[in-house]
Amino acid sequence: MTLGTPSSQAYGEPWYWDNRYAHESAPFDWYQKYPALASLIHLYVPHRHERILVVGCGNSVFSEDMVNDGYEDVVNVDISSVVIEAMQTKYSNCQQLKYIKLDVRDMSPFQAGSFAAVIDKGTLDSILCGNNSRQNATQTLGEVWRVLKDKGVYILITYGAPVYRLGLLKESCMWSIKLHVIAKFGAEGSSEQPTRALTDPILLDESGSSVEDVLGKNPDVHYIYVCTKEPKTKD
Repeated sequence: MTLGTPSSQAYGEPWYWDNRYAHESAPFDWYQKYPALASLIHLYVPHRHERILVVGCGNSVFSEDMVNDGYEDVVNVDISSVVIEAMQTKYSNCQQLKYIKLDVRDMSPFQAGSFAAVIDKGTLDSILCGNNSRQNATQTLGEVWRVLKDKGVYILITYGAPVYRLGLLKESCMWSIKLHVIAKFGAEGSSEQPTRALTDPILLDESGSSVEDVLGKNPDVHYIYVCTKEPKTKD
């Protein structure tokens, strides 16, 4: 990295990302690459024609890999104008990929129920590093809920264990939540063999403490929360 190691709080600020992408143009994938997650994406987004939103896309090749895997309509948003302009240029001839500068706290350009799936690979984590983190995270989750179709899925890839994420997710909206785990990247940049099948969910109790029973304390994994939007019931 040419920018050194920033305070984690900087990850929640737009200026940091503009500065980073102005100096670092090489593609970078946070947490996991698409091939490692493909089986889970196939499970929860089985129809390749449906519209998918990737939030905080950065200059990742994740969405390109999705298109190469047959997905036909992948919309990408990021708060950094620098990276969005670069990605619009890079993929100007790929009609399956769209790049839009947008703050995930206000996605008003998108109508309610526009997407079958929203994929978040570290964006909520970045927001939780910034100022007014809880309020901004709640706003973000509310917007994710709004743009999803009923029974659509929010796939959140994060370092946050259930004790740190379940409460926030449950308080924000009416989700049906499943938890999956995947081993973090190994030293060579590829995921190590997971301790369990990626597509095999972990049973959650209200506090999330059941995860320790399955994985032990401080497991070296990324957590994947698959949150299904439950339709609001009529009174």
